[in-house]
Amino acid sequence: MSKKKVAHGFATIAIHGGADPHQPGDPVAPPLIQSVNYIQEIGTAAGLKYSRYGNTPNAERLQKRLAMLEGSEASLVLSSGMGATACAMLALLRPGDHLLASAYIYGGTHRLFTEEFVRHGIDVTLVDPLEPRAWRKRLRKETRVIFVESPVNPTCRVLDLRPISYLTKEIGLALVVDSTFASPVNFRPIEHGADVVIHSATKFLNGHHDVLSGVVCGTEPYIQEVLNKMMVWGQAPDPFAMWLLERGLKTLDVRVRRQNDNTTRIAHWCVERKEIRKVHFPGLPEHPDHEIARAMLDGFGSMLAIELVGGGKATDKFLRKLKLIQHAASLGGVDSLICEPRYTSHAAMSSDERARIGIPDGFLRLSIGIEDADDIIADIEQALK
Repeated sequence: MSKKKVAHGFATIAIHGGADPHQPGDPVAPPLIQSVNYIQEIGTAAGLKYSRYGNTPNAERLQKRLAMLEGSEASLVLSSGMGATACAMLALLRPGDHLLASAYIYGGTHRLFTEEFVRHGIDVTLVDPLEPRAWRKRLRKETRVIFVESPVNPTCRVLDLRPISYLTKEIGLALVVDSTFASPVNFRPIEHGADVVIHSATKFLNGHHDVLSGVVCGTEPYIQEVLNKMMVWGQAPDPFAMWLLERGLKTLDVRVRRQNDNTTRIAHWCVERKEIRKVHFPGLPEHPDHEIARAMLDGFGSMLAIELVGGGKATDKFLRKLKLIQHAASLGGVDSLICEPRYTSHAAMSSDERARIGIPDGFLRLSIGIEDADDIIADIEQALK
């Protein structure tokens, strides 16, 4: 009687998942095949390889690995997180359909839904995800998809997927989750009832601030639909971006776990500072979603937000005094970064619109890296003074 094969652990999959069996003479580091096109067999369309088709060697190995990490049947890598979101949603929605989306979403996603999708005849309703029965009350017969982001950028709110997934399964809707803030190390939405998972792979999956890309995970037939959109809309990444993303994945587990530890320590330190009015981090017991985060997440993440006493004027002085933490957009890399969402991710929204979703002027978002936590704390402390 043969023994059942034991599945590899997460860290091992991040390094070896999707690779062919090793042979003598194979390179340990997967090669970059910097070619857009490949020699095609004469007299048939079968086997055509082309970078825009997402089926080149660097792409296929990487996509298998990402699907294994998320627990999905298949995945597709695209040229950006916004490209991934657009193609993922357009594979599910048609003119005349209705989309229910959380109001707590990335500013670029908000603009895509409320401006571009509306122009394409897709009706969109933004829902306060914290309102009881909000999703059910706003359902229509034309509703096809529910879209949420969790943890939320930049407020670090954590949504409970369980009641939402019960509803989508009952009604027969697709539940799409942007899980960029967590990474598969901390959160795998498919395990909690999601149908589709989206990442801006620019962030944690790559982790080095040097690749722009996005990922969509789901069933094989659905990913084929996303691929069709990617091919038509020209959202395929180049081979070098694929190679760098695969390289970044190899350290995903160790990076994110270090970032989790750093951020938990820094958040607890920030709570004790009189100069900081409020700390947003789901690992804090006083965070409104702490119990949900404990149930949903395997780690509380490396995203942290603070509001200084003194508001916008205080943040300007604080930012100018930082030395180690760099003032830059994006997140999820080995370097610690800080930004003001009112000037970056949510700049297209009005001050009132931002305030309604918990982002008052003077709100600062930190992405904690893998530096020594004592050094990060020392930098924050000297800037507060």
